[in-house]
Amino acid sequence: MLVAWRYRKRNSLVQWFDPRAWVIFYLCFLFSTLAFWDVRFLLPFFTIALFWLFTSGLQWNEVRRPFLFIGSFVFFFAILTFLTGRGGQELYKQEHLIRQFAAPFTILGWRPTLDVTVERAFFAVSQFARVFSIAVMTILIPYSLNPALYGITFKGLGLPDKIAYAMDLTMRFIPTFGRDFQLTMDAQRARGYELEKISGGLIEQVRKLGPIIVPVTIHAIIGSEDIIDAMDLRAFGVGPRTWLEELTYQKRDRILIAVGVVIVVISMGLGFGGLGGFWVPSELISWAVGG
Repeated sequence: MLVAWRYRKRNSLVQWFDPRAWVIFYLCFLFSTLAFWDVRFLLPFFTIALFWLFTSGLQWNEVRRPFLFIGSFVFFFAILTFLTGRGGQELYKQEHLIRQFAAPFTILGWRPTLDVTVERAFFAVSQFARVFSIAVMTILIPYSLNPALYGITFKGLGLPDKIAYAMDLTMRFIPTFGRDFQLTMDAQRARGYELEKISGGLIEQVRKLGPIIVPVTIHAIIGSEDIIDAMDLRAFGVGPRTWLEELTYQKRDRILIAVGVVIVVISMGLGFGGLGGFWVPSELISWAVGG
């Protein structure tokens, strides 16, 4: 049985709009954010993402796990970029050193050093604002979009029936797979399987996870075959598909779509005009050079 994300009807701004309008606005937001590396241009998108989040009606206990996971992931890579300087070298050619930290030891004649530069610091901030804004908007989709409207939403965006239904099944498969994994893990623990005591190298740990990975994988394959058989019995794909639900654009939905289109057009125009690239305050550079 397929399950869905923890969706519930809320009196929120996100659910006030047609899901198709929200998806279109999200895509416009995504492409607009990717057009910039300048933190001054990214901060408005960061603010927009926080606005949608705080008006979504989501509770912290509902989104705690995805936010902690994605937030930690984004923060880790921003710090990693800051420490190594990798990733931003395509955007800036020169670095202005603020301070250098050298380790009191050497490894085969090499002394580990950390260069704190103006460019690395601002690139890490820009990267965090850019990726976190997109992540916030992405997290809102499964928690704010009615699972019963997945297929009709993608169909209403102009996708063929097969692709729309495939997107529907994909969005339902992720939480279904997570549920099956949790049920299998609980069942194996009830049989005495101690997951916490797994040790050894990477290959050894993967081998010891077999009692969990194998049943979950087999169950996923069998479940997909059952869905395929059910679709074949209903002659899916033979002709145009009919949908029980029908979505109708309201004035507010057209306004939201128009706002998204205006944002992406302005963003692309600024990008092609040479604006929105990586930026560092000249005053900070002068301070670093003077220091």
